[in-house]
Amino acid sequence: MQLRYQFRLYPTAGQQAALAKAFGCARVVFNDALAARRLPYLPDRELSKQLTEAKKTPERAWLAEVSAVVLQQALADLNTAYRNFFESTTGKRKGGRVAPPRFRSRKDSRQSIRFTRAARFAITSGGKLRLPKIGDVSVVWSRELPSRPSSVTVIKDAAGRYFASFVVEATEELLPPVESEVGIDLGLATFAVLSNGATIASPRFLQRAERRLRRLQKALSRKQKGSANRAKARIKVARAHAKVADTRRDWAHKRSTAIIRDNQAVFVEDLCVKGLSRSRLAKSVHDAGWGMFTRMLEEKARRRGRYFAEIDRYFPSSQLCSTCGRVDGPKPLCIREWTCPCGAVHDRDLNAAKNILAAGRAERLNACGALVGPDSFRRGARKQELT
Repeated sequence: MQLRYQFRLYPTAGQQAALAKAFGCARVVFNDALAARRLPYLPDRELSKQLTEAKKTPERAWLAEVSAVVLQQALADLNTAYRNFFESTTGKRKGGRVAPPRFRSRKDSRQSIRFTRAARFAITSGGKLRLPKIGDVSVVWSRELPSRPSSVTVIKDAAGRYFASFVVEATEELLPPVESEVGIDLGLATFAVLSNGATIASPRFLQRAERRLRRLQKALSRKQKGSANRAKARIKVARAHAKVADTRRDWAHKRSTAIIRDNQAVFVEDLCVKGLSRSRLAKSVHDAGWGMFTRMLEEKARRRGRYFAEIDRYFPSSQLCSTCGRVDGPKPLCIREWTCPCGAVHDRDLNAAKNILAAGRAERLNACGALVGPDSFRRGARKQELT
């Protein structure tokens, strides 16, 4: 499988100028190709020929000052953008609707260029990243690469930080099998409740940083547009947001790793995060990072030899009694504990986690061709009735 390893770069002032030139050249090639490809539609070979001819003209002669691989990869990015758009339009691509490619701007918060092996980038004996027509860039290595990288993408984010993202081939690192399985109910007040009774408190990283962000945003709004002080204030705001995002990502990595390590199978509910992000809880939903957390669980389970599955979002996990299987009907969010007519007293989130675990086990056994027991069948069939 292919994995990405990202490391922080610290280019010198001269290397930053060379990277800025490479970012600009890649952006111009992308925009020129996008404008030429609209009417009439031109194939990739014609775009590559036009790029070669453009380097010979006085208006685009400066394109030869950067690596040719960077420019060719800009054309490849445009081709990928169009392919994703067409496949999304025809229904071949899963997920949300993909918009057609748009023109890039020098004011975009993220700039990137990509080098493949054809560019002959290398990692020197001193641990620096050698990039063609840029030089040897200092890298902070946090771990070793498992194999020789096939490509490296140099990224500059909104906070002015530089990163190198390597694509490498990695083998599956299987964990020893364990007997425990877990269902997870995600929420806002409590980030996650596990079917074994464990809970993960909601960290609320954005909420804790709101006071500082508000102060920095006010300082930015007072600066005159186009001034150097406004650019400095914008960097401060971007760095504050980057710190929140980095802290959230690190926290999610640690929690997801622990869950995958301790459980053979993990089941979560397929939440409609996109729909919830349009509600009055949008800020809290984005701050929780449910989508990132479940994606990490899925990726780590595949690499570590664990089983991961998402339960249908219409499965009545909060309405179903985990003891007798009775559907008690919808309940408002203010009800955190309820009693089933069978006499069982349920905590809302813990009961939902137990139902998610039972439904996941039923679907897993059914998918493997095994016989499903009465209890598992009852819980798994109710989801089909609702859909």
